[in-house]
Amino acid sequence: MKLVSTFKNMSMPEIVVAVVFILYAVLPIETPRMVANLVDTSVGMVAVLAVVVYLFMNANPVLAAISLFVAYELLRRSAAKTGVQIVTQYTPSQRKKDAKMKEMNPPKTTSLEEEVVSQMAPLGATKGGEYVTSSFSPVADEVGSASMFE
Repeated sequence: MKLVSTFKNMSMPEIVVAVVFILYAVLPIETPRMVANLVDTSVGMVAVLAVVVYLFMNANPVLAAISLFVAYELLRRSAAKTGVQIVTQYTPSQRKKDAKMKEMNPPKTTSLEEEVVSQMAPLGATKGGEYVTSSFSPVADEVGSASMFE
Protein backbone atom coordinates (compact mmCIF):
# COMPACT_ATOMS: atom_id res chain seq x y z
CA MET A 1 0.00 0.00 0.00
CA LYS A 2 2.71 2.40 1.00
CA LEU A 3 4.66 1.75 -2.22
CA VAL A 4 1.61 2.60 -4.32
CA SER A 5 1.17 5.86 -2.44
CA THR A 6 4.85 6.65 -3.05
CA PHE A 7 4.30 6.30 -6.79
CA LYS A 8 1.18 8.47 -6.59
CA ASN A 9 3.16 11.24 -4.88
CA MET A 10 5.63 11.45 -7.77
CA SER A 11 5.37 14.53 -9.95
CA MET A 12 5.24 14.27 -13.72
CA PRO A 13 8.93 15.23 -14.25
CA GLU A 14 9.95 12.61 -11.67
CA ILE A 15 7.89 9.97 -13.51
CA VAL A 16 9.51 10.88 -16.82
CA VAL A 17 13.00 10.73 -15.29
CA ALA A 18 12.18 7.38 -13.63
CA VAL A 19 10.98 5.92 -16.95
CA VAL A 20 14.13 7.15 -18.74
CA PHE A 21 16.31 5.71 -15.96
CA ILE A 22 14.54 2.35 -16.10
CA LEU A 23 14.83 2.21 -19.90
CA TYR A 24 18.55 3.02 -19.71
CA ALA A 25 19.15 0.37 -17.05
CA VAL A 26 17.12 -2.38 -18.73
CA LEU A 27 17.86 -1.86 -22.41
CA PRO A 28 21.37 -2.29 -23.87
CA ILE A 29 21.68 1.38 -24.82
CA GLU A 30 25.24 2.40 -25.65
CA THR A 31 26.58 5.44 -23.87
CA PRO A 32 27.73 8.05 -26.40
CA ARG A 33 31.51 8.37 -26.62
CA MET A 34 31.45 12.03 -25.60
CA VAL A 35 29.41 11.31 -22.47
CA ALA A 36 31.55 8.25 -21.67
CA ASN A 37 34.73 10.33 -21.89
CA LEU A 38 33.24 12.91 -19.50
CA VAL A 39 31.88 10.37 -17.02
CA ASP A 40 34.98 8.15 -17.00
CA THR A 41 37.12 10.72 -15.21
CA SER A 42 37.49 11.50 -11.54
CA VAL A 43 35.49 14.70 -11.87
CA GLY A 44 32.79 12.91 -13.87
CA MET A 45 32.43 10.20 -11.25
CA VAL A 46 32.14 12.80 -8.51
CA ALA A 47 29.50 14.63 -10.56
CA VAL A 48 27.47 11.43 -11.02
CA LEU A 49 27.72 10.74 -7.29
CA ALA A 50 26.65 14.32 -6.54
CA VAL A 51 23.55 13.92 -8.74
CA VAL A 52 22.64 10.70 -6.93
CA VAL A 53 23.08 12.36 -3.52
CA TYR A 54 20.99 15.32 -4.69
CA LEU A 55 18.22 12.97 -5.80
CA PHE A 56 18.32 11.19 -2.43
CA MET A 57 17.95 14.54 -0.66
CA ASN A 58 15.32 16.22 -2.82
CA ALA A 59 13.47 13.67 -4.97
CA ASN A 60 11.13 10.78 -4.41
CA PRO A 61 12.89 7.84 -2.64
CA VAL A 62 11.95 5.44 -5.44
CA LEU A 63 13.55 7.72 -8.03
CA ALA A 64 16.64 8.07 -5.81
CA ALA A 65 17.00 4.29 -5.50
CA ILE A 66 16.63 3.86 -9.26
CA SER A 67 19.22 6.59 -9.82
CA LEU A 68 21.73 4.66 -7.71
CA PHE A 69 21.46 1.64 -10.01
CA VAL A 70 21.53 3.82 -13.12
CA ALA A 71 24.65 5.63 -11.88
CA TYR A 72 26.42 2.31 -11.41
CA GLU A 73 25.35 1.17 -14.87
CA LEU A 74 26.43 4.49 -16.40
CA LEU A 75 29.89 4.20 -14.83
CA ARG A 76 30.23 0.57 -15.93
CA ARG A 77 29.16 1.27 -19.52
CA SER A 78 31.38 4.36 -19.73
CA ALA A 79 34.43 2.38 -18.57
CA ALA A 80 33.66 -0.29 -21.17
CA LYS A 81 33.22 2.33 -23.91
CA THR A 82 36.47 4.21 -23.20
CA GLY A 83 38.50 1.01 -22.77
CA VAL A 84 39.69 1.69 -19.23
CA GLN A 85 38.06 -1.51 -18.04
CA ILE A 86 39.95 -3.62 -20.57
CA VAL A 87 43.26 -1.90 -19.87
CA THR A 88 42.98 -2.45 -16.13
CA GLN A 89 41.86 -6.03 -16.65
CA TYR A 90 44.90 -7.02 -18.70
CA THR A 91 47.55 -4.85 -17.05
CA PRO A 92 49.68 -6.99 -14.74
CA SER A 93 50.05 -6.04 -11.10
CA GLN A 94 53.31 -4.74 -9.70
CA ARG A 95 53.93 -8.06 -7.98
CA LYS A 96 53.70 -9.89 -11.32
CA LYS A 97 56.00 -7.34 -12.96
CA ASP A 98 58.58 -7.77 -10.18
CA ALA A 99 58.45 -11.56 -10.48
CA LYS A 100 58.99 -11.35 -14.24
CA MET A 101 61.97 -8.99 -13.76
CA LYS A 102 63.55 -11.41 -11.26
CA GLU A 103 63.04 -14.21 -13.76
CA MET A 104 64.75 -12.20 -16.51
CA ASN A 105 67.67 -11.26 -14.23
CA PRO A 106 68.96 -14.49 -12.69
CA PRO A 107 71.31 -14.30 -9.70
CA LYS A 108 74.91 -13.49 -10.57
CA THR A 109 77.29 -16.39 -10.80
CA THR A 110 80.97 -16.25 -11.45
CA SER A 111 81.87 -16.34 -15.11
CA LEU A 112 84.41 -18.69 -16.66
CA GLU A 113 86.98 -15.89 -16.85
CA GLU A 114 86.57 -15.07 -13.16
CA GLU A 115 86.99 -18.74 -12.21
CA VAL A 116 90.18 -19.08 -14.28
CA VAL A 117 91.65 -15.87 -12.88
CA SER A 118 90.92 -16.91 -9.30
CA GLN A 119 92.60 -20.29 -9.87
CA MET A 120 95.61 -19.13 -11.89
CA ALA A 121 96.52 -15.73 -10.54
CA PRO A 122 99.34 -15.88 -8.00
CA LEU A 123 98.17 -12.77 -6.15
CA GLY A 124 94.67 -14.15 -5.70
CA ALA A 125 96.05 -17.27 -3.95
CA THR A 126 98.55 -15.51 -1.66
CA LYS A 127 98.14 -13.14 1.19
CA GLY A 128 98.94 -9.50 0.68
CA GLY A 129 102.24 -9.50 2.59
CA GLU A 130 103.77 -12.66 1.10
CA TYR A 131 105.85 -12.76 -2.04
CA VAL A 132 105.92 -15.64 -4.44
CA THR A 133 109.29 -16.67 -5.74
CA SER A 134 109.41 -17.83 -9.31
CA SER A 135 111.99 -18.51 -11.94
CA PHE A 136 110.73 -15.68 -14.10
CA SER A 137 112.88 -12.57 -14.30
CA PRO A 138 111.99 -9.66 -16.48
CA VAL A 139 114.53 -8.59 -19.06
CA ALA A 140 114.57 -5.22 -20.70
CA ASP A 141 115.70 -5.48 -24.32
CA GLU A 142 116.88 -2.63 -26.43
CA VAL A 143 113.79 -0.89 -27.81
CA GLY A 144 115.64 1.29 -30.25
CA SER A 145 114.10 4.67 -30.89
CA ALA A 146 110.73 3.64 -29.44
CA SER A 147 111.56 5.13 -26.07
CA MET A 148 112.46 8.73 -25.32
CA PHE A 149 114.74 7.64 -22.51
CA GLU A 150 117.89 5.87 -23.70
